[in-house]
Amino acid sequence: MRKQRAQNLPTKGIFRRFRVFRVFRGSPLFSPRVSRVSRSPTRFWSLWLLGVGFVLTFSAIASPAAPAGQTTVITVVGAAGEPEYAAIFRQEAALWKKACAKGGARLISLGLGAEGATNDFDLLKQTLASQPTDGLAQLWIVLIGHGTFDGQAAKFNLRGPDVTAAEMAGWLRPFTRPLAFIDTSASSAPFLNQLSRSNRVVITATRSGNEINFTRFGQFFAQAISDPRADLDKDGEVSLLEAFLSASRQTAEFYKLQGRIITEHALLDDNGDKLGTPADWFQGLRPAKKPRSNTAVDGLLAGQFCLIPSQSERKLTTQERAQRDALERAVFRIRAEKGTLPKDEYYRKLEKPLLELARFYESKSL
Repeated sequence: MRKQRAQNLPTKGIFRRFRVFRVFRGSPLFSPRVSRVSRSPTRFWSLWLLGVGFVLTFSAIASPAAPAGQTTVITVVGAAGEPEYAAIFRQEAALWKKACAKGGARLISLGLGAEGATNDFDLLKQTLASQPTDGLAQLWIVLIGHGTFDGQAAKFNLRGPDVTAAEMAGWLRPFTRPLAFIDTSASSAPFLNQLSRSNRVVITATRSGNEINFTRFGQFFAQAISDPRADLDKDGEVSLLEAFLSASRQTAEFYKLQGRIITEHALLDDNGDKLGTPADWFQGLRPAKKPRSNTAVDGLLAGQFCLIPSQSERKLTTQERAQRDALERAVFRIRAEKGTLPKDEYYRKLEKPLLELARFYESKSL
């Protein structure tokens, strides 16, 4: 099946946050096996435009710029349709707001202004256009709401025109900074195919555009991102990978307890191959399966995205974290080659990044 996609080293702290190599002992099995995809908290303020009789929310555009290195989170709450869904979406947005405040991230919230008064399509486009496209600071985009798929194009439902996966891909094309895109709506899988690229984590609530029913994944994900119980490797912080695994497991458990057929299967892609990997490909935090194609296993980059950093992480600058993360990824990639390299060559290749990583931790006294 193809993917759905040294000795005597100074090792103080080297594996303390090496989450990509740890196995959470006693971790529960995740959701049933699924296939790959088929092809600063800142309060927003409003400028009332009396002449045209409607309100345009400018929170995303008028918010102060984020300090260098600060993570920015853009939450987009879509058109709810029914009061029941509106309450669910607002609760999810509130959980993200709380997590951003706890993690010191800059929050830009869209879709919660006066109902019927805003064209959120234009506002989202302008908001993304106002963000820096490069640098080391992470940008998170979280879609909360309903999605549709007509067999050709997947859309996220907004107040005003809906946004398609192709349109979102075009808006995000200039971005080279570390970016996480999380679409928790139904029929969201085509967004993964369109948005997948290097230095980017894409998470969708479904594995196909044809999974059209209302999804529960987003609720569990919003809870997991700040829940210590989702910290599988016990390093004091919850990574995107850990939140994905936790939310996927809880989603599967929800359907099982309700005696219902599961109608959503979340996917994660962070290696740019546009395929995506389901939660049951992992045991703990380590991939238990490998793709037949010659592509890297997903999860490495997602394991380095954390919204609420641990105390030790907060001691590092953005540049230091980027340096450390690059060394970790180098070690991981070499470890993935272990079965294909002669023993001596494998350890020779592994020695250099391991020594550099050990020296890094020694110099930071972590």
